[in-house]
Amino acid sequence: MVTGVDTEMAQRLRMVVGRLARHLRPTEASLAADLTPTRVAVLLNTVRNGPIRLAEVAEQEGLNPTLLSRTIAHLAQDGLVTRTADASDRRSAWLEPTAAGRQLAGRIRAERTRAVQDALAELTPAERDLLDAALPALERLADHLQAGVR
Repeated sequence: MVTGVDTEMAQRLRMVVGRLARHLRPTEASLAADLTPTRVAVLLNTVRNGPIRLAEVAEQEGLNPTLLSRTIAHLAQDGLVTRTADASDRRSAWLEPTAAGRQLAGRIRAERTRAVQDALAELTPAERDLLDAALPALERLADHLQAGVR
């Protein structure tokens, strides 16, 4: 049992992060490309980390092999990624973004950044300062969650 941590704060933070993610998930670019949230996540991961092994993408995105395989098939069919077999290990494969995949990922990220900028503009300077001051703690929290610290 966790002690010394306010449960209400943890619940509120979880809900706010979820709301933010839901509002940032759909973008004009991703909708126009008919990408599901899972396809967007895999594409962005591949652009950020590629070339990358499929097993790493599955682990980082929390996807089972079947869903990952279907997702990659769609992305490859759309010309956004390429999948290649590992020459030294036939059981492994690599994923790499194409130029079109990099371009689409850039548009998605830019649209999400603009959405956050527009929302931040609606806050007071004091509220923006509070968010800015909280960013290092939020980044550490994300690192702990990614590492599986629960």
